[in-house]
Amino acid sequence: VQLVESGGGLVQPGGSLRLSCAASGTRVSSNPMGWYRQPPGKQRELVAAISSGGSTDYADSVKGRFTISNDVAKNMVYLQMNSLKPEDTAVYYCNAQIIVNVEGATVDVWGQGTQVTVSS
Repeated sequence: VQLVESGGGLVQPGGSLRLSCAASGTRVSSNPMGWYRQPPGKQRELVAAISSGGSTDYADSVKGRFTISNDVAKNMVYLQMNSLKPEDTAVYYCNAQIIVNVEGATVDVWGQGTQVTVSS
C-alpha cells in the first residue's frame, strides 16, 4: 500500500489549497482514510476523516473551512482547504487505516507528507 500526497505550497491568509492523495495497493472506498497535520514543534493531529461509507468528521479548528472527499474511480482522496490561517501551517499527511482481519484490526499507512505554509 502506498499513499502519495501533492498540492501543498505557500498561500496567503484567506487563500485556498487542495491537497490530493493518490492511493495504490488498496481502494479508498475499502478503508477509513484521513488527513493529519503536524505543525512545527507540535504533535501530529487529525484534521479530517472519511469512512468507507463516505461519512466525514473534522477537527473543530477546521470545521466549515476544510472539506474531505474521495474519488473512487480515480482512487484519490482530497482535502479542500479554504479561508486558510497562519495556524494551518503544517506538514499534511494522508492516512489509510488498512483493515487486516475479520475482527476489524487495522494497520496505519502514511504518505510522505506535503508542506502547507500560510503566510503573507
